[in-house]
Amino acid sequence: MSVMTDLPAKLDDQMKKAISAMTTDFAAIRTGKASGAIVENIMVDYYGTQTRMRDLVGISTPDARTICIQPWDKGAMSAIEKAIINSDVGISPVNDGKVIRLPVPPLSAERRTQLSKQVKSRAEEGKVSIRNVRRDGNEIAKKAQKGGEITEDDLKNLLDKIQKMTDSAIKDIDTLAADKEKELMTV
Repeated sequence: MSVMTDLPAKLDDQMKKAISAMTTDFAAIRTGKASGAIVENIMVDYYGTQTRMRDLVGISTPDARTICIQPWDKGAMSAIEKAIINSDVGISPVNDGKVIRLPVPPLSAERRTQLSKQVKSRAEEGKVSIRNVRRDGNEIAKKAQKGGEITEDDLKNLLDKIQKMTDSAIKDIDTLAADKEKELMTV
């Protein structure tokens, strides 16, 4: 009976991880307000090694319209600036030799629409991940039933439970996406 008890918990954990990854990605989509999450995952060519921005710098937001990036290694300043320019953040860095400032401009209607499409696309990727977890769980349950570990009734109950978890996770994704789109479209 371990399949009956372990599988739902394992699948629930995987679904939560998929939602968490999507939430992290949503945080990086800028909404016109300064947030360190916008730049923290940008990859920087740091002496030949691709390194996340957050591992090279201190990131702060002194006000609602500015992100300050203070490199721990001043020699990496130009590499960090180049990485920001090459990223899809859409903000031009201002380098004063000690700190890189990113003035976060208000979003244009066109940019809001583009970002909204990004949110929808990322939400769909999250739903696909959830459905893949469901498919894998269903396969495990069906194999357990064929192997005699669980009865047909147990299989039906397990598949119903997996479907309810899937429906709940997809509803969570839809809610998160709708909230992010609302945040983007609010001027």
